[in-house]
Amino acid sequence: MVLGTDSRILTLAFARMADALGNSFLIIVLPLYIASGQVTLTGIAGTEVLGFVLREETLIGLVLSLFGLLNSFGQPITGRFSDRTGRRRAFVLTGLVLFAIGSAAYPFLTSYWSVLAARAFQGLGAAFTIPATIALVNDYAESDSERGGNFGVFNTFRLIGFGFGPIVAGVVITGGLGAEGVVSYVLGGLTFSGFTAAFAVAVLGAIVSFALVALLIEDPPVSAEAASKDLSLAVFDPEGDGLDSVFVLGVGTFMMATTIALFATLEGPIRARLDESTFMFSVQFAAVVIANILLQVPIGRASDRIGRRPFVVAGFVVLAPAVYAQGIVTDPMLMLAARFVQGIAVALVFAPSLALAGDLAATRGSGTTLSVLTMAFGLGVAVGPLASGVLYNLGGFSTPFSVGAVLAVLALALTYWQVEETLTGDGGAPGAAPQD
Repeated sequence: MVLGTDSRILTLAFARMADALGNSFLIIVLPLYIASGQVTLTGIAGTEVLGFVLREETLIGLVLSLFGLLNSFGQPITGRFSDRTGRRRAFVLTGLVLFAIGSAAYPFLTSYWSVLAARAFQGLGAAFTIPATIALVNDYAESDSERGGNFGVFNTFRLIGFGFGPIVAGVVITGGLGAEGVVSYVLGGLTFSGFTAAFAVAVLGAIVSFALVALLIEDPPVSAEAASKDLSLAVFDPEGDGLDSVFVLGVGTFMMATTIALFATLEGPIRARLDESTFMFSVQFAAVVIANILLQVPIGRASDRIGRRPFVVAGFVVLAPAVYAQGIVTDPMLMLAARFVQGIAVALVFAPSLALAGDLAATRGSGTTLSVLTMAFGLGVAVGPLASGVLYNLGGFSTPFSVGAVLAVLALALTYWQVEETLTGDGGAPGAAPQD
């Protein structure tokens, strides 16, 4: 799977895997931690704001979303500064420190607002880490013909951490596969809950990631030409009549990420509807990522040979029905299948999109250009949980997934008509003619 991959790409991939493991822990742990009563919602849940009653699902969605909101809106700024300074490694390390501090704080917090503040702190950390890491992967690509494969390898390891984190989190919290209830652990005469153990694993993930980057990664040299690039973000194609391809891919990535994140907020309703355990829910959550783990590398490398755009278009074709199905199935195995198919769609979209943006980054700056996609993905992950809670309250169980399917169709239309191919059929130089 990783034969012939630059060792620096592998180091960044392993580092991101460790970091993603810790973050995905929190996606599962925080809703349970808030719902357990250890975080007080007194005076918040049940109150009315602008005619809308705040319910527990909405408050959980806000905690999950705030991370992505701050992360996403901060990325264009940090990505641009990393282009200007060329000190990508320092940005990555700073972000990991901020994330670790936020994770370490959770066991000591009991108020909803303090938990919200800790999640915000972690979001700022991710804003430093993500665009700089992606820019390093792009900078290390020696040619356009290996960029898709590099992003495929990087995303595979990142998603191993993100996908298996929820499963491991369920085991840590409950003490075993399929077990229910929060267990306690005894270490050195001290007793602590499964929640505290899970937060400790998140901190450990950040520490491992920090060590790998600090010891094994160096910044590539920054040329005077790179420092003088136009680092503005374009909406319209400066050489055509339509929208800029990177901007359109950003919009599509946002819509795709939103559909992924609809699931987490509805853990309670989904488990009740399907009559399933916490462990089964965790496996369903991870199915999207498992499909990506299996397919990111072959799809990324195929996009180096065939072209980026066909895979992105195909991904959105598959995404719409996969998301819609999640709102109507009533069997746990059918939900698992729908989530896995959604993962296939995400794999078709994500690595080729990053590679296409990376092809264009040679004239725009890696951090600035690629931050459009990483920002969009983070924003979608942020908006998805909050939108899911709101749509569930306004409509019903199927409403969030029906809206997600509509977003996938819109992304398909935008991509088909507005995204230009950057490679020739044999993986040649950027600049191929637009495809209709």
